[in-house]
Amino acid sequence: MPAWFSPFMFKTTSGHVQFDNCNFENGHIQVHGPGTCQVKFCTFKNTHVFLHNVPLCVLENCEFVGSENNSVTVEGHPSADKNWAYKYLLGLIKSSPSVLPTEDSDFLMSLDLESRDQAWSPRTCDIVIEGSQSPTSPVSSSPRPGSKASSQEAEVGSDGERLAQTPDSSDGGLSPSGEDEDEDQLTYRLSYQVQGPRPVLGGSFLGPPLPGASIQLPSCLVLNSLQQELQKDKEAMALASSVQGCLIRKCLFRDGKGGVFVCSYGRAKMEGNIFRNLTYAVRCIHNSKIVMLRNDIHRCKASGIFLRLEGGGLIAGNNIYHNAEAGVDIRKKSNPLILCNQIHHGLRSGIVVLGNGKGIIRNNQIFSNKEAGIYILYHGNPVVSGNHIFKGRAAGIAVNENGKGLITENVIRENQWGGVDIRRGGVPVLRSNLICFGYSDGVVVGDEGKGLIEGNTIYANKGCGVWMMSSSLPHVTSNHVSYNGLYGVAVFSQKEGSRELPGGHGAQENFSEDGDAILWEPELEKDDDPLRQPVTIALVESNSINHNGASGLYIQSSEALHVITNVIHANGDRGITVAQSSQLTRVANNSISCNRQSGVKVEAQCKVELRGNGIYDNRGHGIITKGDSTIVIENDIIGNRGSGLQLLPRSDTKVIKNRIHSFRAYGIAVRGRTKALVQENIFFQGKANKTIFQQISNNRECIMQNNKFLVFKKKSDTWRLMNPPARPHLENSLRGPSAAHSGQKVTAMATRITARVEGGYHSNRSVFCTIL
Repeated sequence: MPAWFSPFMFKTTSGHVQFDNCNFENGHIQVHGPGTCQVKFCTFKNTHVFLHNVPLCVLENCEFVGSENNSVTVEGHPSADKNWAYKYLLGLIKSSPSVLPTEDSDFLMSLDLESRDQAWSPRTCDIVIEGSQSPTSPVSSSPRPGSKASSQEAEVGSDGERLAQTPDSSDGGLSPSGEDEDEDQLTYRLSYQVQGPRPVLGGSFLGPPLPGASIQLPSCLVLNSLQQELQKDKEAMALASSVQGCLIRKCLFRDGKGGVFVCSYGRAKMEGNIFRNLTYAVRCIHNSKIVMLRNDIHRCKASGIFLRLEGGGLIAGNNIYHNAEAGVDIRKKSNPLILCNQIHHGLRSGIVVLGNGKGIIRNNQIFSNKEAGIYILYHGNPVVSGNHIFKGRAAGIAVNENGKGLITENVIRENQWGGVDIRRGGVPVLRSNLICFGYSDGVVVGDEGKGLIEGNTIYANKGCGVWMMSSSLPHVTSNHVSYNGLYGVAVFSQKEGSRELPGGHGAQENFSEDGDAILWEPELEKDDDPLRQPVTIALVESNSINHNGASGLYIQSSEALHVITNVIHANGDRGITVAQSSQLTRVANNSISCNRQSGVKVEAQCKVELRGNGIYDNRGHGIITKGDSTIVIENDIIGNRGSGLQLLPRSDTKVIKNRIHSFRAYGIAVRGRTKALVQENIFFQGKANKTIFQQISNNRECIMQNNKFLVFKKKSDTWRLMNPPARPHLENSLRGPSAAHSGQKVTAMATRITARVEGGYHSNRSVFCTIL
């Protein structure tokens, strides 16, 4: 114990000291470089060990209990001047057994998933043509006895057009009827191709989820062991093998304020320790570096591991759980490598990255945390790859308050709220993740959320695949969105669709340090990427949206939206439903096929442009519109069980240069008083009991000009969609992850990249460039 006049029990500045099996109470021990020390099997009660500029110090098999401050402080860069004992300690460390694993089997987690690939092939539609009609003035033909059309009343207006009313036209949701029709008459073929869902992640997760069935993860998403990760990452291996500053091994830190504090360019390595019931376990600040291997950190009153002011190092193979704040807290330009840890059952988030914090978060298991598994905000910008984030009570990953991040190849599953939640200026890159079996939505893009959502498999979530709220501007491209319980992709305005997530996504969250308020004044890094362009319109592009429980794409928004080159297939309701669209919604070059109801439904007072789409084989009508400004141009609307187009009362529609055919109903059916321009379309006639065009009498605002009606004349007639071939024309755009970019645009981008680099774009940071 210290003398009454001084808190120091021992102090050395140049020599070497060894403590073995000693008890220390209520005092301080100081060692200054080039001094060294070795401490074994000692007990420290409310005692602070202070190491300043030490080149090497070893603390092993010790117990630290009841500290009022930090138990161990490591300060300053290790001294280059070394005393006589340095080589002795270094040899002792190298000869002792390491805690580095030879085989880390406990970090291999099998998800028990079974791959089920499903082959999709082009479809053809056989149609029957009966009788003969004038291609310029179609007239009604008598319905077949017993057919659905026999109960309809047909009348001919003064202009000679067929005018009739179908009983199922008001809503457009036809049930799969007509199965008992005379199918052996299907002898004439109209050939076209229906784009099926494209495989993602090696073709897995195309089939429906089976209750209780095991599903095998693709090999690219199975966690590596710590030893495997170290072997493939030379920098991580060098960090794990290095010894500099202070080595703390197999010690117990308990029931105090702090464990280990590393500051001011200090270096410390911690192996196989237990930290429990502390305010925090480890703090690393001000350009310091820590290496933490296989420690047990639990029940801290604040964060378990805290890094700030450019702290860094390696945090690998640790078990971090039951902490009151984040398991790992990274801020203010800290940049650690977090590898192969188990971070779980935290009372808040697993990992928090904020205040310009960075870091590489790879191959961890992050599960059962009360808030987000990984929470990125206030310009945090980590690389998050290859983690399994599951069974959290909030979102798997949340990106808020201008957070960024590159989030790739993670398995995000069985979380209570969105697998990934992006809002309030969050702008991450979310690429090639498996987001599945969530109890809510797969990806939530909240108010003012942005970012690139690319190449993900969003599968079997109970809510929507992707939920986008008002004022969000994401780029959703090349994702496989399938078997989700509600909509595949839903775009909602803020008033009707906003859903705040409980449990740690509010703006009033307190990310204070040790109870003190933090002012977010830090020098924010400028986003000086010369290739980053401002995003002004939300974009849903080149996705496979299939087998979802409701509509493939549901739009209820007052903001502009582009829907381009998607495959929207076999969803449980309509392919696309536009319920609200005061700004223009542009739907171009999509394949919309085999949905349980209509291909596209446009509600009243919506502005929609449909261009270059292939709308095939839907069980309702091809397109239904009530919109006050709907443009239908250059689409193929073929083989739907209802009418090709149904124009409902008070709609205003332009139908130009389309190819339209309905096997069982009308090419175009006009209900009530509508305003329409039908011009330069090609109509293929369906069965004889339905005419090509049905129009209500006295509707002079419906104008038909220069349309071509194809009616078979002999049984050898065969129609094919040629010149151009069947839409959409996706062959070139499906090759790359971003389908909307043409070859010219890629060439222009490459030219701009070359010009920027040759023009002297240099900085101290590395430059990452992706050429697609």
